[in-house]
Amino acid sequence: MIAETAVKLRQNIQKVIVGKDEIIDLTLIAMLCGGHLLLEDVPGTGKTTLAKTIAASLGCTFHRVQFTPDLLPSDVTGIYYYNQKSQEFEFRPGPIISQILLADEINRATPRTQSALLEAMQERQVTVDIATHKLPQPFLVLATQNPVELEGTFPLPEAQLDRFLMKSPSVTPADASEENDILLRLNGKIC
Repeated sequence: MIAETAVKLRQNIQKVIVGKDEIIDLTLIAMLCGGHLLLEDVPGTGKTTLAKTIAASLGCTFHRVQFTPDLLPSDVTGIYYYNQKSQEFEFRPGPIISQILLADEINRATPRTQSALLEAMQERQVTVDIATHKLPQPFLVLATQNPVELEGTFPLPEAQLDRFLMKSPSVTPADASEENDILLRLNGKIC
């Protein structure tokens, strides 16, 4: 039953993602194992589209966080704010409260902000102030990172790397045949 579902899911993803079978398989393996996946590559190779497609194929909630040097941990986890109408503190969830989270360019944020993902990835919950919030299931973090030699990147700490089940090989650019297939699909002429 699981194998049949995985095959159908893979076929559905392949309707959108062209020529990235190995990455699709690694992502499905990570999800089925309850793990997370780190994708290392340059921008523009379909990583965001892959994450969105998986979420849509599974009917899961999806959020994307663009990691930048000025991103704060609370921008990821959420905050409690004072609601003047109700005169109470209310929780405003951050994008981590989702089933599929794309942590885009994770190594552009400071290690302090990167660590906002640690509890969520390990324990499937986030603690904000004194309250703990369970994350919806399934919960998958697909993180992208730019090659470390690029300017403005921070190396991921060992504790962060340890939370990933797998690190994918480089997502290769599409070849000429795959580019043609992509263009046909964009024009709505899927053959």
